[in-house]
Amino acid sequence: MSFSLIPKRLYEKYDNLTPEILSNMGVKLLLSDLDFTLAPKKIRRPDEKLRAWIADLKRHNIIFMIVSNNRSGKRVREFCAELGIDYQGHANKPSTKGLKKAMSRAGIDAEHTAMLGDKLLTDVLAANRAGVLSLMVEPAGGAVTLWQKILHALQEPFKSICRKRIKKIDGINGRR
Repeated sequence: MSFSLIPKRLYEKYDNLTPEILSNMGVKLLLSDLDFTLAPKKIRRPDEKLRAWIADLKRHNIIFMIVSNNRSGKRVREFCAELGIDYQGHANKPSTKGLKKAMSRAGIDAEHTAMLGDKLLTDVLAANRAGVLSLMVEPAGGAVTLWQKILHALQEPFKSICRKRIKKIDGINGRR
């Protein structure tokens, strides 16, 4: 169990993470946060872009599931019902409990699982502690409130370390 706040990979937005990229990393189960990862919190229904991305994951045999800390399950339940996907609510990230329950329900081990999120202190830390691949995106809709702006500014040094590691690995592997 790693207590690291550094994600393994960074993406500008969720759909920059293609099924091909996930397959190349050995991912069979993609867990994802909902709020600010897939859509701003004020967006109540999934858009066509998200529907198409999830359909593409399914075509590539990648199971997709939301893992959320939302106190009220209504938003997550309704959002996931419209997408026809499963979810694990009350995850209590950075606890690994929710991620482990989701993996158990999907029948996929940590080695073949990734967690996508926008926050280091919940999503990335939970993923690293659970031994799954930690993937991070910039917040959908941007950091709006003063607290969100402060939180995302505090995350920058950790994201910078991630970028440097990726650059070094890609340079070794000849990718640009």
